[in-house]
Parts: sequence; structure tokens; C-alpha cells
Amino acid sequence: MDELDSAIVAHLQADARQTNRELARTVGIAPSTCLERVRSLRERGVITGFHAEVDLGALHRGVQALLHVQIRPLSRTVIESFKAYAMGLPEVLSVFVVAGGDDFLVHVAVPSVDGLHGFLMDKFSGRREIVGFRSSVIYEHSRKPVIEALDP
Repeated sequence: MDELDSAIVAHLQADARQTNRELARTVGIAPSTCLERVRSLRERGVITGFHAEVDLGALHRGVQALLHVQIRPLSRTVIESFKAYAMGLPEVLSVFVVAGGDDFLVHVAVPSVDGLHGFLMDKFSGRREIVGFRSSVIYEHSRKPVIEALDP
């Protein structure tokens, strides 16, 4: 990626709804060049998609938590199976397979603390592969709107 590609990616991360013409004007290139650059970034897998940011509270998901999950036996089959199970649950926002004391971090959003407790009891406590879990309620979540490339 050159400086122009980096600028295009940064501006699209800040506002993916802008038109190609607006983006081209912002980065100082012709619209046709901009369109070709964006197509190339998508084809190379730098841009993997576009999405709408939503307010979880408006979707009745006011309580978020990170669930620290330990599973056994540690095998590819069990890891893939649990990951697929968790991603299929509507409360789950994302799943991270991690190293260390825990095997997974599962990000959930539910209506209430009682909803979190019910989720853990109904969806996690009876699973054979789960040998332990704990939850950390998220009070506040901040995310960078623009992610820049780092030098190799």
C-alpha cells in the first residue's frame, strides 16, 4: 500500500457512505483513478467490506460483557465446534480464540445483567466442553474509527 491507498482507506473508514466523487476530491485524484484504487483495495483484501455502526442500546442490548472461556479437550475439532456454536448465538457479537489461561474471549450484548446471567446458565453452563468461564461486564467501550497501517 502506498500513501494514496492509505489515505483512501482512512477516509473510507471514517465515512464509508461518501460517494466516489467526494472521496476522489478529498484525496486529490480523479474519480476514475479513485474508483480503480478502491476496486484494487477490495480485490487485494485490504478492504473486506462496509458496515453500518448501530447503537446496541437501541437494539435492547444495553449490557455488554467479555466471557473468558476455557474448554477441554483442546483439539481443533472442539475449538472449531465451540466457535461455531458461539457465533450462532444471537447474543454473541464476536469470538476470539486466544492463548494463555483462557481459550476464548466471547463478546456478548444482552438486555440486562439478569439477561447475562440467564445466557450463561442456559447457553454455557451445560456445555460439556466448557470446563470454566467467568464474565467481565463492560462499563464503556471505545473503538478507533480509523486503523492505520504499521511499518513492517
